[in-house]
Amino acid sequence: MTLLILGLLLWSFAHLFKRLMPAAREGMGEKGKGLVALGSLAGIVLMVIGYRMADGAVLWSRSPMLTGLNNLLMLVAIYIFAASGMKLGITRRLRHPMLAGVGIWALAHLLVNGDLESIILFGGLWAWAIVSVKMINTAQPVWDKPEPKPAKKEVMAVVGALIVYGAIVAVHLLFGLQVFG
Repeated sequence: MTLLILGLLLWSFAHLFKRLMPAAREGMGEKGKGLVALGSLAGIVLMVIGYRMADGAVLWSRSPMLTGLNNLLMLVAIYIFAASGMKLGITRRLRHPMLAGVGIWALAHLLVNGDLESIILFGGLWAWAIVSVKMINTAQPVWDKPEPKPAKKEVMAVVGALIVYGAIVAVHLLFGLQVFG
């Protein structure tokens, strides 16, 4: 569990560094982006290794209802995450669609993974997303909503989300994880 927690802390710090220490981050210039990316990657590696090594207590198990809800939330999370980059209609209603997508993804995974390591990983990433939203809103209270995009882009995002969802399901199945119960 130690590696999992260290990875989560490293990921969080790398992503919050700009907000926690703006002068230090600004002083790093362009090379700071590389260091943040390296910290993020190292955090992911530690989280994956720590998660796969962990053997924590199971507090709840998946059920068919929770599995179905998880799958629906995952599709929504992928769409919102994709929409953030394309500046689609949902981004006029959600100020932080990428962080919202991560939060929904984390919540969906908590529904079907009730072991301690999952609670630490997905709960920690959910908390990171919430803290990030609060820090950004505090630093930049005014939000300029993006301009609406054509409906064709919305359709492209839905199709793209379905394709990505299919790829994620395939990867889960490849690793022996049952996505549909």
